[in-house]
Amino acid sequence: MNMNILEEVFFGNRIMDYLIALLTLLLSLLFVKVFIRALIKRLKKLAKKTTALFDDFLVTILEKIGLPALYISCFYVSAKVLKLPSGADSLINALEMVVITFFAARIIVMIAGWGINIYLAKKNQDPTLVRSLDGMLLAIKFLIWALAIIILLDNLGYKVSTLIAGLGIGGIAVAIAAQALLKDFFSYFSIVFDHPFKIGDFIIIGDFMGTVEYIGIKTTRIRSLGGEQLIFSNTDLTDSRVRNYKLMEKRRVLFRLGVTYQASLSQLKEIPRIIEHIIKNTQDTAFDRAHFFSYGDFSLIFEVVYFVLSPDYNKYMDIQQEINFAIKEQFEKRSIDFAYPTQTVYLHKA
Repeated sequence: MNMNILEEVFFGNRIMDYLIALLTLLLSLLFVKVFIRALIKRLKKLAKKTTALFDDFLVTILEKIGLPALYISCFYVSAKVLKLPSGADSLINALEMVVITFFAARIIVMIAGWGINIYLAKKNQDPTLVRSLDGMLLAIKFLIWALAIIILLDNLGYKVSTLIAGLGIGGIAVAIAAQALLKDFFSYFSIVFDHPFKIGDFIIIGDFMGTVEYIGIKTTRIRSLGGEQLIFSNTDLTDSRVRNYKLMEKRRVLFRLGVTYQASLSQLKEIPRIIEHIIKNTQDTAFDRAHFFSYGDFSLIFEVVYFVLSPDYNKYMDIQQEINFAIKEQFEKRSIDFAYPTQTVYLHKA
């Protein structure tokens, strides 16, 4: 009698079939919950003992993607035990395709995010790069999910070729209309990845100079020495010759000074030694040369070259000031006069 009850048919399936489906569901859920979860915990402990990052990432994928996917698969497998109406079976297959596409897209997104995080770790978490790559990751996520939806619709039997063709033509039209914007956009990525300058760098572009304050997708903003903000399109910057003083390890300094023609030959020969002694005794400098350069219109000109062992502009000015004071002091002790524009008029009485 009991066996006859199990053979009773409801909605195309025996009660025995329903019991088998339920048992299959419970056993598969138990297997995932006990054995698979225990395996993932074990793998997580092993991954923490290693210095490699990739194994930690794989464990994360198993925990966040693999485990939920297995739970959903339990319901799918148990449902397949039963004989379902064609409409319900098609619905389950469609849901299966949706789930597979969803988890596949999530895995690709996680891989992209992991790759960007590894790249940032190598770049010491540069704030400018973090903000830039966060924006790029959003664009990558959008493209991945858009592609996943197109693939899903194609697998579900929808004609997406017409849609793709329309998007392609529309994309070309938008690209032509927004050509300048796209040029700035790609120049932005060139600045981000090539690092010609970063926020806080002092740069010179043509006749303009200042400190970089902001690097955006379309424009870069620079605070000039006068205090006003200069705004450049990214294309202007990548197409220009940019001088970055932040990357300068030392500063070459060339200056000239003139003494009067009344200076004696012995004084002229002494001047290069005086300047060399002053610079060599000034901290954070490296002397290069000092020479009697030329005969000027109203002065005897000396040319001096030395290096400031720092890129800091204020420090360079402090050192130059110290050198100037010392030269003035030494010239006064030796009665050497600096030249300035003068004219001597000789009167001849006939």
